[in-house]
Amino acid sequence: MDARTYEPHGDTPPKQEIFAAFPANAVNWIAVWRRNYLVWKKLAVASMFGNLADPMIYLFGLGFGLGLMVGHVDGVSYIAFLAAGTVASSVMMSASFESMYSGFSRMHVQRTWEAIMHTPLTLGDIVLGEVMWAGSKSMLSGAAIMLVAGALGYASFPSMLLALPVIVLTGLAFASIAMVVTALAPSYDFFMFYQTLVLTPMLLLSGVFFPVSQLPAAARAVTELLPLAHAVDLIRPAMLGRPVEGAVLHVSVLVVYAVGGFVVSAVLFRRRMMK
Repeated sequence: MDARTYEPHGDTPPKQEIFAAFPANAVNWIAVWRRNYLVWKKLAVASMFGNLADPMIYLFGLGFGLGLMVGHVDGVSYIAFLAAGTVASSVMMSASFESMYSGFSRMHVQRTWEAIMHTPLTLGDIVLGEVMWAGSKSMLSGAAIMLVAGALGYASFPSMLLALPVIVLTGLAFASIAMVVTALAPSYDFFMFYQTLVLTPMLLLSGVFFPVSQLPAAARAVTELLPLAHAVDLIRPAMLGRPVEGAVLHVSVLVVYAVGGFVVSAVLFRRRMMK
């Protein structure tokens, strides 16, 4: 059933609502991804600089500053420990901001989505394309920081290349979660709640700046539910040339967030756009 013509009602069966929100096929999203890429490449240099500036400040500012006082953490220099966490946090921020601010602009302000829905593409295709685009941008950000860390000797080559698939999956997971926020947002101001109440605590609790083992037991239990913590637990061993413990669990959690976030956001967008 075409998502552009189907009108949801209050008594619509939940299964039918979810099915109608799915993409029409497995390739339509590429057109949305390409459209966003063509717009982005005009400002690619400035965009990349903006995405890299903040995590690089964390990496070198805290790495060299605190590193002199902290010394070594988990058997490696503090800046090497921090580098892996910075890669994961950069992916989280880049994917989230693209899905929220840029996605909201295209959906609500510029009404680009409405124009696209006059083509054979459905709303589900658009949402999937936006998620894939945000994940792609975050991959560039995370990979760039990882390569800088490797060039400076703070990551092990070639084992750090194993982190690339994790970076992609992490970007998709956070892009999907942020799309849920975008589907609910009445304005740009709404995103501050997500940044302050979700992203910032997650950044501090997920082992980016210090080992999770230093947290109280109750806080450690919370970190097991946080996607960033699982991303760090996969990326850090790869960058440091160490074996990964619980890889299946970490990957499974990220997949659940990526798939679950997409399904929920697609349904929410359908209800919002098809009123």
